[in-house]
Order: sequence, then structure tokens, then C-alpha cells
Amino acid sequence: MSCLHKHIVLVLNRNWQAINTTSPAMAFAQMATDVATALDIQGTDSMVPTPWEDWQDLPVRNTDAFIGTVHGSVRVPTVIVLANFNRVPLKRPKFSARAIRERDGGRCQYTGRPLAPEEGNIDHVVPRSRGGATSWDNCVLAAKDVNSRKADRLPKEAGLRLLAEPRAPREVPMTFLLRNFHGISDWDPFLVRR
Repeated sequence: MSCLHKHIVLVLNRNWQAINTTSPAMAFAQMATDVATALDIQGTDSMVPTPWEDWQDLPVRNTDAFIGTVHGSVRVPTVIVLANFNRVPLKRPKFSARAIRERDGGRCQYTGRPLAPEEGNIDHVVPRSRGGATSWDNCVLAAKDVNSRKADRLPKEAGLRLLAEPRAPREVPMTFLLRNFHGISDWDPFLVRR
């Protein structure tokens, strides 16, 4: 099956906090070496930690992804729990337009006006034409009309003032950054709702 190397398995620390995603290939390797145990999830009421020896014998349900082996089909786990890791790693959100929008609370950083996605874009406080970098410290969310009016000038030259100096966001627990892009319902109890 083609899912062997896609990140479709949620990784929990030993306290059952989401910390990462991994591929079925890596999940199987961690299970086979007792680094992790898979959760046999049947709704929100039943989450049974199942070691590798027992996992191999579980029936494959018609909704499950599976890997074919010489001994038969093996269900791909949707969630694994690490045996000895209890930390929640910290990470800074990756720099992107979406991350800038989130950092700035969806508000124009010159007017304070809330912006719908199509109403705003990213402004370089020091324009690129003047050597400004595309970085956390130089980019802000701005209303399109304000950004057009500012053009390639500094805010002061355009008669504008920033509400706050742009900064890189703080590192946050990985749990807050994980998203269920694949729509795997088994992940829902472990992910932070935003």
C-alpha cells in the first residue's frame, strides 16, 4: 500500500500527549523494538494499548489502512504511545503568511482592524527594495489598501505607526502545532482544538 511512508500516525509521549506524527514504516519499527505501543482505538470509549506481538494478530477492519506481508495483512496504527519519552518538545511556528496572520491575531498592524483572509497581506516594514528581510522581525499583517498606500516607504514616511514591533513568536509545545490534515478521527481526542 502507498501509505507506508506518509505521516499518518500520531505519536504520543508516555503521558498520552501528542508530540509528533510519523509514518507507518517508522511506527512499525518502533513497535517491533518496544519503543512504542499502538492504540487499538474503537471510538472514544475504547483505547487499548496493544504491543506489537498482539497488534499483528488484530483483524483489519474495512475502514483501516493496512500493509500486506507474507503472513497476511497488518493494520496500520493511527496512534502510537512512546514507552519512555515524557517531554513535550517546544518548537517555534514555521515562518509563513499563515503564521504571520496568526501571530498578529488577524488584525492590520497599522489600523488594528480585523481582516478577513482576502482583505490582508504581508507587509515588509522595511521594504525589500531598501534591504528589508523577509523575517519575523520585519513582516506584519496589513490591510491591502494600507499596504498599497505605504508602497516602498517606511511606515513613518507613509504616515503610519505600527501597533507593536514585529517579533518571532515564542516557542510553543508541539502539541499546539500539530494539525489533522488527513482527517483521522482517532487523533481528535489528543489534538488541541483551535
